[in-house]
Amino acid sequence: MSEFYPPVGFHFLVEFSGLEAEEADIRFQSVSGLTVNMDTEDVSEGGENRFKHKLPLRTNYPNLTLKRGVVVGSALINWCRDALENFIFEPKDLTIKLLNEQHEPLQTWNIVHAYPVKWAVDDFNAQESKLVLETLELNYHYFNTIN
Repeated sequence: MSEFYPPVGFHFLVEFSGLEAEEADIRFQSVSGLTVNMDTEDVSEGGENRFKHKLPLRTNYPNLTLKRGVVVGSALINWCRDALENFIFEPKDLTIKLLNEQHEPLQTWNIVHAYPVKWAVDDFNAQESKLVLETLELNYHYFNTIN
């Protein structure tokens, strides 16, 4: 019987299609928001007072949040700034790859039609010794899983 080891969550990379990115633009500290929810509608049936039927409507995808140390001169941040400062939106597809020990993809998520909606830089504090992190929040249409 083969032993099952769940994959670790710290070995991953993020790739943006159509973006001339450097090595630093695929490395992130964290990725969150890879979630899908089903919206439902309550329907009451005449004469039935014990429950309401819940019918599925559509899927709902929250924003994707990417965090990393600040990268100066990043193509990814230039793309983000074009959207947020100049209102020039160029949606991109991106992939999130969970990697194994040999740096091969175990699981891949394809994010479709993403564009930035928020960019934030952590606070500066002279009393702390920590890295400056930037947070990029992306809206997208949907994602699918590629095995």
